[in-house]
Amino acid sequence: MKNSDSIKETLKRLNIHELNEMQIATQKAIDAHKDVMVLSSTGSGKTLAFLLPLLNRLEKGLKKVQVLVIIPSRELALQIEQVFRSLQSGFKVTCIYGGHSTKTESLSLSETPSVIIGTPGKISYHIKHENFDPTEVEYLVLDEFDKSLELGFQVEMEMIIENLTSIKQKILTSATKMEEIPEFAQVNNLAMVNFLSDEQQSPELALKVLHTKSKDKLKLLMQVVSEHPEGPTLIFCNHREAAERVSDILWDKGMSNGIYHGGMDQPDREKALVKFRNGTHAVLVTTDLASRGLDIPDVQQVIHYQIPFTEESFIHRNGRTARMKASGKAYLLLADEEYAPAYVLEPIEEVTEIEDFKLFEPSKWATIYFAAGKKDKVNKVDIVGLLYKKANLNKDEIGLIEVFDHMSYVAVNRKRVNQALSLIRNEKIKGKKYKIGVDE
Repeated sequence: MKNSDSIKETLKRLNIHELNEMQIATQKAIDAHKDVMVLSSTGSGKTLAFLLPLLNRLEKGLKKVQVLVIIPSRELALQIEQVFRSLQSGFKVTCIYGGHSTKTESLSLSETPSVIIGTPGKISYHIKHENFDPTEVEYLVLDEFDKSLELGFQVEMEMIIENLTSIKQKILTSATKMEEIPEFAQVNNLAMVNFLSDEQQSPELALKVLHTKSKDKLKLLMQVVSEHPEGPTLIFCNHREAAERVSDILWDKGMSNGIYHGGMDQPDREKALVKFRNGTHAVLVTTDLASRGLDIPDVQQVIHYQIPFTEESFIHRNGRTARMKASGKAYLLLADEEYAPAYVLEPIEEVTEIEDFKLFEPSKWATIYFAAGKKDKVNKVDIVGLLYKKANLNKDEIGLIEVFDHMSYVAVNRKRVNQALSLIRNEKIKGKKYKIGVDE
């Protein structure tokens, strides 16, 4: 059992001076042993808010799953797993999600973890196949609970909760206010931690509504993008087909960009986010899948290329910028017969002439990949060492490094990337040779 002193040590190790107001309030509510609903915007630190007090409840030596975290997406599962591992608690965690090898997951579950993080479909699968005992779980977290309901996971979540017969406490989180909590959640004596009231619309968000002719809409998009050549910029479309079309046209016009939507394979989605985070792509064309629950940087501007279906979606899209008191811009682009939704009160600016704009230069960063990761015992130190010693790169020529189970990615100064690759292509990491290449 951990104590408050070791929690302080954990924060120190994470280089966190102190918790924010929401995290402190959440910790107090959880420590009161009531069921808790945490309402706070995406990116406000809800993951750490519930992990720290639960870490204090975990008991060493117990061969059973003590905490179950249910989340709506693979990306959020991996993000929470990364945060938990960064706590260096010594407790085993297993992450299960769609698109991940069921055989690998089953093998990991055979050595009972203390914490399971997973999507509703995969958790229900492993319960049905008796790969872990749900009756032993004591703490349940329903993270981004509203999003799980929105995505239609109610049946799976009902099945899971029915099998959790020894739950001592439930913690629900949501980035939007919920009219009511569904009965199947079986919450009791619910304590509310509500930090949404001051966050729904940031005063630092500058929203513009631009209207032009349909034939000029794409040209207007490129003009808006070019205002911040180093971004990061998110362009939101309503459907994956539209996102792909816009991305292709931008590439044809010389604007490099990444694309991200639910129809892509998991490795491709991971790479798209990696290259957006490390600056290889300053622009990401996406659907509402990227509007919440993802570990992506604060962006300089959000562009609604298509009108969002709901006000909630509009708020979440805008929430990717102007976060944590930073400033940001959002644009809603309208063409011909498109009208601004009733919840948008800003005046509409008519754009009859599209100004000339400069196509920005490629990012200073390019991404090198290594076909090796955590499961191969490869870490960031190994990669940095190789790049320093064998590729002769300086510290300022190496950017963000991200290590996954079987793949690793590192941002390298674009001017040096080809030379670096030629020097390390045949090198070994920890005595073994892995495939290395440039991912454009």
